[in-house]
Amino acid sequence: MNYQKKLDELIEKLQKENAKPTLLLHACCAPCSSYCLEYLSKTFDITVLFYNPNIESEMEYNKRVDELIRFIDECRSIEGVNLEILDYDNSEFYNVVEGLEDVKEGGVRCFKCYELRLRKTAEYAKEHDFEYITTTLTISPHKNSDKINEIGVKVAEEYGLKYLLSDFKKNDGFKRSIELSKEYDLYRQSFCGCEFSKRD
Repeated sequence: MNYQKKLDELIEKLQKENAKPTLLLHACCAPCSSYCLEYLSKTFDITVLFYNPNIESEMEYNKRVDELIRFIDECRSIEGVNLEILDYDNSEFYNVVEGLEDVKEGGVRCFKCYELRLRKTAEYAKEHDFEYITTTLTISPHKNSDKINEIGVKVAEEYGLKYLLSDFKKNDGFKRSIELSKEYDLYRQSFCGCEFSKRD
């Protein structure tokens, strides 16, 4: 499936209808969020959810939070974006990946991590009456967009929500995220977040 084409078609439809539905956007970091927010904020009423218990230390967690706050505050091409930051609890990640510590990066351990974060996003969205959920994760060329969308659709359906299909790296989305990162001098980490991605 061409996820980006599906998203472009939905955005065109919503703009024609002059609709601006609510979207809870799970974000992993400021660089990955940059293009996604620029691209989506004209069509959706966005709240960014920072929930990433996979991050290997509280210091790294807070560093990414600070950069996301700064980007949202300073970026001239987005407006009206809210941010919710959940508390850091690394044990939530370790509980779901127990026994998968030696699995190669990009495999089933990562899929478990995607689901953990998307499920929490869906729970929050349900509690706070959001229409759509999605994640910035598909902007990375190192992430499996098929799997992320598959998990996202499944979790959204369980909670009675709509999942915004995406492949944000397409249409030069990843390239634009690099440009925005340079423009705003964003901290770009060299690993996904967990100690295993750092190791690999």
